[in-house]
This record gives sequence, structure tokens and C-alpha cells, in this order.
Amino acid sequence: MNSLFKQLIVSFLGTLFVILTLVACQSQQTTDISPTLSPTSPATPNAQTQATPTPTSRIITRPVAYVDRSLSTNPAQLAPLPYAYAALERAIDADTMKLHHDQHHAAYVNNLNNALEKYPQLQNSSVEALLQDLSSVPQDIRTAVRNNGGGHLNHTIFWQIMSPEGAGQPTAEIAQEINQTFGSFDTFKQQFNEAATSRFGSGWVWLVRDRQGQLQIVSTQNQDNPISEGLYPIMGNDVWEHAYYLKYQNRRAEYLNDWWSVVNWTEVNRRSQASR
Repeated sequence: MNSLFKQLIVSFLGTLFVILTLVACQSQQTTDISPTLSPTSPATPNAQTQATPTPTSRIITRPVAYVDRSLSTNPAQLAPLPYAYAALERAIDADTMKLHHDQHHAAYVNNLNNALEKYPQLQNSSVEALLQDLSSVPQDIRTAVRNNGGGHLNHTIFWQIMSPEGAGQPTAEIAQEINQTFGSFDTFKQQFNEAATSRFGSGWVWLVRDRQGQLQIVSTQNQDNPISEGLYPIMGNDVWEHAYYLKYQNRRAEYLNDWWSVVNWTEVNRRSQASR
């Protein structure tokens, strides 16, 4: 009797073990075959050619190139400098200004127009709109639009936020906000220059307003503009070598220090208010 009872117990335990093992395996299998979804995973045969919509939170509806208007692509045009080539001599020499505006900026404008010739419907969009939604730009011209549209927008802002009457210290509301955000203007200037100095190769350094309405210092590579990341560019400095090399050679830090003497704080303040 005892022997029979022991056999029944062993049989029961063996069956229970098999059942528990099967349940565990089924649970593991269910976990392993769960699909991993990716925004770039093609859901349809043509998914790889479809544009990924730009998140609404990254769309800036206000003008960026100017405080009262966006930058047209119909066609893109090179605006004249708002001052003489030699007007900023205490920071930037006349030869550099002439080369920078008449050759480099002009090249971005011409290249952008050439890229858009193939897709005339895009000329109904502003430069800002194209840069905010690069995924909607046809792939064969996307890089050209990014580089040359960005170069056109960046330089359009750059010429405006400098002036022969520039001053080394900010004024009005932007001065107060810089002090509140960074502690002092000296701290802000130091952080701004450090961001520009540490930018490897070519690029820009910017004071921007983020999506939460706060001021930030950011750096972008090549001719990228912060608008592509949903940030409003209030002021920026060009740290491509063509912006300073004729006068400063490899002394970027010296150029950065001198540049503050020509900042147009009146325009920067206008852009700050427009960015709200």
C-alpha cells in the first residue's frame, strides 16, 4: 500500500512539473515573438518614399529670417548689406565682408534656386518651411536645400544682428532676460564664446528660444539652422573660417571677442520679442 501511494505521488509530481514547464515555455515564446516597431520600419511597399511628418511642437509659425516676413524661395534673392563693407572694421575687415556677402552668401542663394528648379512647387514654400520639414523635400535635393537654404537663412540673420552702431552690452528686455537666465552678461558671453570655440570645423553658435520659451545657447554644424530643431534663432555668430580668416587667420577666439563690439542689440531685442 505504501509502495502504491509513493508511486502515485511521484506520478503526480512528474505531471505537475511537465505542466509548469510547458506554461513557462509558452510565456517565454510569447515574449520573444512580440514585434518591435520602429518609425522607419516600412509599413507598406512605398513607405520608404513617404515623408515623415514634422511634429507640430517643432513648427515655428512666426517669421524667422526677418521679424516681419519669412525668406522667399520664389526665387531666393540676395539682399544688399545694410551697411558699407568697411562699416564693421573694428571687428570684421572690408575684404572679408565683401567676400563673405558677395561670394559665399550669393553662392548659397544661387545653389538653392538651382536645386528648386526641378521642383517648382516647392517655391511656394519659404526657406524656413523647407528647413523645418526637410523630410518632405525630395531626397535628391534634400542635402542641397539643407546646406544652401540654411546658408541663406543664417547669413540673412547674421547681417541684421550686426551694426556700425553696435555696442558691447545688451540693452532693454533682452539684457534683463540674459541676466535672469545666465546670471550675468559676462557669464552669457563666456558660455557663448566657449560654444563657438569648441565647435569643431565649420558651424555657428546661437542664442535661441526653445519650445518652453527659455533662452539657450546652442551650436550647429555647417549651415544648419536651429529652426530645424524647433528652436527660434535670436542671434548667431558665424564660425566658418571664411567669416574671419583674412584678418584673424586661425585666431578664432580673438575674432569672437572682437565680434561683440558690432552686435546690434536693438535688432537682437526685436528678434527676442518676436520669438515669444
